[in-house]
Parts: sequence; C-alpha cells; structure tokens
Amino acid sequence: MKRSGQVFFGNLLAGIVWQDEEGYGFVYDDYYLVVKGNQPISLTLPLRREPYLSKTMIPFFDGLIPEGWLLDITVKNWKVNPNDRMELLLIACRDCIGAVSIESIPVNENE
Repeated sequence: MKRSGQVFFGNLLAGIVWQDEEGYGFVYDDYYLVVKGNQPISLTLPLRREPYLSKTMIPFFDGLIPEGWLLDITVKNWKVNPNDRMELLLIACRDCIGAVSIESIPVNENE
C-alpha cells in the first residue's frame, strides 16, 4: 500500500512525499522546479528532478514529526501508532511551524 502527501512550501505545492513497499521517497513538483526564485524545502534536499529514495524515513521529514509531549498529544488525540512515522507525518504536519506543511493524499483502493 502506498501512502503519500503533498508537500507545500508556503502556499505552493513543492512536491510529493510517499511510503510504499520499497521505503520512502520525495520528488519535487515539475512546476515548482521551473518557478524562478523557488528554493529547496531543505538544504539536505536540493532542487532536482530525480526522486529522493530511502529505506527509512527521509531525515528532513522525520524531523518535522513532533517529539516529547507534543508527540504524546498527537498519539492520544488521533489514536496513531507512535512507531508509524508516515502516519504521524501525514497527521501531525498539516500545520507545522515553519514554511513546510504536508497534506495527506487519500489512498485509492484500486491502485
């Protein structure tokens, strides 16, 4: 099953983050790459067309997930498995501190 989210930098769609059977990935949106003046969402994820792939959660996205008491509140309020990093990212990072936010993309059962 693939789970994914739209990654926004400010109000502009910057790319897509996902988890599937192979691991995790992030790819910049084609439009975002051509808009003059756009910057990478992180210094660790420079602008490029090729996707970033990893067997574990990409560190930049893992760093967006709350820790400590904020994580406890997230787990309790949304009944989330604290070990499911992708679910935490999709739920807790809709309204992050800073310029980046994540909006979950509904799963299509037919895929």
